[in-house]
Amino acid sequence: MIDLKFLRDQPEAVRASQRARGEDESLVDAVLAADARRRETIGAFESARAEQKAASKELGPVMGRLNKAKKQGDDAALVAELEVEAAALRDKGAAMSARVKELEAAADEAKGELDASIRRIGNVIQEGVPAGGEDDFDLIEEVGTPRDFAAEGFEPKDHLELGELLGAIDMERGAKVSGSRFYYLRGAGARLEIALMALAQQVAAEEGFTPLVVPTLVRPETMAGTGYLDAHDDVYHLPADELYLTGTSEVALAGYHADEILDLSQGPIRYVSTSTCYRREAGSYGKDTRGIFRVHQFQKTEMFVFCRPEDAQAQHEELLRIERRILEALELPYRVIDVAAGDLGGPASRKYDCEAWVPTQGKYRELTSTSNCTTFQARRLNIRERNAEGGGTRTVATLNGTAITSTRPIVAILENHQQADGSVRVPAALQPFLGAEVIRPR
Repeated sequence: MIDLKFLRDQPEAVRASQRARGEDESLVDAVLAADARRRETIGAFESARAEQKAASKELGPVMGRLNKAKKQGDDAALVAELEVEAAALRDKGAAMSARVKELEAAADEAKGELDASIRRIGNVIQEGVPAGGEDDFDLIEEVGTPRDFAAEGFEPKDHLELGELLGAIDMERGAKVSGSRFYYLRGAGARLEIALMALAQQVAAEEGFTPLVVPTLVRPETMAGTGYLDAHDDVYHLPADELYLTGTSEVALAGYHADEILDLSQGPIRYVSTSTCYRREAGSYGKDTRGIFRVHQFQKTEMFVFCRPEDAQAQHEELLRIERRILEALELPYRVIDVAAGDLGGPASRKYDCEAWVPTQGKYRELTSTSNCTTFQARRLNIRERNAEGGGTRTVATLNGTAITSTRPIVAILENHQQADGSVRVPAALQPFLGAEVIRPR
């Protein structure tokens, strides 16, 4: 979630971010009002508790005098007077105790309202992020030139036709076993997926990332901590176990250091993980239903960074550089875009997408993305570092970047590297993993 102090100090900046995202900017006023109620109720609670403690201190001496008077057999009138005084103080204490509990409940309720309100506000976008939705991105660069298949004398086949011809993709049996948007990769298709994940892990190792094998089932607090329960309806939930299937290893990687204080004195902490990912693809009915571009289950190698907030922008550029390195190794024409605010997702303050050219669709399609989440996720997950300058601790920044997924690059590789006879040339970077220069029809 965003920094409450920042929202108090610069509410207009948060309103402007909400407008750019196409979100409700009145949420800022709702948070400020909830914050005022929380502060008011906390003040009343602490004041009442102080009075309760003071009243308790008053009762002690009176009880001491009363017990002493009874023990010494003092005048009955004095004992009676002390008993009346003690009873009055006990009644006052009981009333104050009830009032303190009432105010504590009100303070807890106000805090709950504040937490719920502030979680509805996405991360504050960075300066320069384009406003608008999916089609309002800024183009950063186009790399490579799409092939002119007409000049080569043949019509390109789409990835599914090629996959079936090569014995690499089996959609029919995937649907038989699991339903729509499921598939089998077999033979060269399976080896191609394994090769892609191996290449991504090799590059990440060369770039200094520590590999992790992560859970793909996580608790609600981990899922919520990364922002994937705020406005996501494509998450698989297992209510009997109160666990969620993750749509990216980003979730488990972010949760790895939850409630910890990190040592970033030697620089950012960087992890990489290859995991199975699950997405319901809610809202995509009738969209990309052919083939394996948009599916419910896939493999993905994800990079994740914990760093100081002032280092986050440089780390974001580093993640983009690594993604580009992998795409160029796959010899694909691609472009890099600066994603518009309304298409960022709640946790990201900026996101770059790398989109590869898909010949039979005649357009670029997303293959990888990298997001700078600043302190948004770490604040929820309570991940901090020692503050070397002022002492104490402060929230760290988190970033994520897709090194490679399994199905979408296969789509791009099959279509871009196909040959007239239906065979597919294997990019040089994948040949050592695949053990072949060309994938030929069965």
